[in-house]
This record gives sequence, C-alpha cells and structure tokens, in this order.
Amino acid sequence: MTSRERVYRAMHFQAPDKVPVRYYYCPVGYYEHGDKLNSLYASLPGDFEPYRKMPVPVIPASDFDADGNFHSFMTDDWKVTWEYRIFGITGIPFKHPVTCPEDAEAYLPPAPPPAYGAEFDAYAASIREKKAAGFHTMENCGNLFEKLLALYGDENTLCDMETNEREINILADRIVEYDAALLERALKAGADSLIFGDDYGTERALLMSPATWRRFMKPRLKKLFRPAVDKGIDIHFHSCGQIRDILPDLKDIGVTSIWPQIPAYNMEDLARYCRELGLAVEVHTDRANTMTYGTPKDVRELVKREYDTFRMADGGAWFYIEADNGFPFENLEALVETIREIR
Repeated sequence: MTSRERVYRAMHFQAPDKVPVRYYYCPVGYYEHGDKLNSLYASLPGDFEPYRKMPVPVIPASDFDADGNFHSFMTDDWKVTWEYRIFGITGIPFKHPVTCPEDAEAYLPPAPPPAYGAEFDAYAASIREKKAAGFHTMENCGNLFEKLLALYGDENTLCDMETNEREINILADRIVEYDAALLERALKAGADSLIFGDDYGTERALLMSPATWRRFMKPRLKKLFRPAVDKGIDIHFHSCGQIRDILPDLKDIGVTSIWPQIPAYNMEDLARYCRELGLAVEVHTDRANTMTYGTPKDVRELVKREYDTFRMADGGAWFYIEADNGFPFENLEALVETIREIR
C-alpha cells in the first residue's frame, strides 16, 4: 500500500496497512536539537511528502535584545507587523493595518499566488512528483478568522462580528476571495486534499457563540469549500481550542478530517463523537503538557492510548509530529519510536 493509498483509507474510515504519519518541520525544533532531529525523522518517513533533511537555523545577532532574549519584528504581505518572542513560533500581531471601520472598507489583500505561468507550473510539477512517488498531497488554502484578528485586532473583530457590522463583512469577504484563489490554484495543480485552519476556541469553549459562528463563518466556509466538495476533494480543518459545538457544522460543509487540540477535550468523547460524525482525526500528541513536561514513559503511554482510543487500526485517524519549543529530545525520541513500533 502506498502512502497515498494509506492516507486516503485513514481519511475515509477504511483500515490502512499501518497508521499514517504527517510531519510539520517546525524551525524551532531544529534550532533546539540540531541535526539529530533530522536523523530521528529519517527513521520514520511520513506519508504526506518525502523525508526532507532540514538545515539547522542560524539566528542573526540582531534578532536578540540587550538581555540576550530573542525578539524580532516582521511585516508580512498583508501589512501586519508581527512581534516574535520565541524563534520559529508564530508571533503576535504588533501593528494592525486596519484600525477602524473606514480602514476595513478600504483595505485590499495582497495578490494571491498565480494559477498560471512559470511559478504555477513549478508548483503543479512538485505536486505531480509527490503523487508519482506515492505520497498524499495536502495543500494550504488559508484562513479567515485568524486573518481578521491579525488585520483588525481581537476586540474589533469579535465585537463587529457580534453586531454584524457592514465593514467586517466586507473585510471577511475579501479574505475569502483570496483564500478561494489559493483553493482553486491547489485544485488546478491536482492536490489530493486541502487544509484550512482557524483557531475558534479557548480551552473551554468557542470564542464566539455557536449562533454567531453559524451566521458569520459557516456560509463563507461553505461557499469557499464548494469547488473542492463538488470535485470530491478532501478538506482537512485545523482549529485549536474546544469547538465541539460546531463539529457537525464542519462535517455539513464538506470537512473530511480535523486536526484538533486534543487536550481541550475528553479524548474518549472526542474519538467517539468524531467517529459518529464521520470526521477523521489527525492526532497531535499533547504539546502543552506531556511532550513538554512529561517523561518518555508518559509519552509512550499516551501515544499507545491515542492509537487505541481513536481506533487507528480501523481507519479514521493518524499521527501528526511536530517539534515545538521546549520539547526534551528524549520525549521526541519516545514519540517517534513508539509510533514506529505501532506501525
């Protein structure tokens, strides 16, 4: 069974020959652990792309403050200025390009990457090569809520969503247009599945009411996903926080699988509920507690419990591996080695 076949079976609740694995090559992991992280990952190749040997980052001295702490700023193509306090980890918006309703109405996103020409041809060729080598190709098609927060700020975004202001709707629709271009580009290039991400939850509940999410977010996501749904392309959805209330809605608009923040849930309940809904689950072993503060024994026990709880042998789930900041290398070894033993 190829990796591509293995992932498809897991996404569609069919038993794979072994549980699939997806990696994210987080730069901070290589910064903290060096080349030995490459050796560890090479011992368990993933199913979403060929193994890649990553360079160990070298941080310029200018990115450290007078006390020797990492501290840098970067302005992106959306004109959001980000502040970074931990190398390789997503920063915090420091300066928003949209500060008032008038800004929201006038704001224009950057041009999306083209779906034609030499740049697109190279992009499409890379997808064809991965598929020809037997890998499942999953391509990013953006976000909406997180982009609104970055552009307009938390308070403005959440309050204007709740009162359904005209300007926040205009801004949201322009972001969706950009994301739609990413999605169409990935479809044209032949991607097997698409990934979309928005962090909607705290550790306890949604950041907005389910009714507000269904009024503001759901119709836009449904429209965005429609071209992929019509073509039978799988949609993978990432959201940190507790979003149990809207899992049926995600299934309703065409989401095939989710990548949740599992410690925000009762794991047994989440596994049962997602199987009832027909939502496959990407299992990211607890980064906030077990991977950071636990022992290798804790990691091994949790990985085995995840495998059993999500019934990975029957399909419907797979493992995700990412080296965040502060993970002891022994815990990363325990994670990878236990998954390899299970496979």
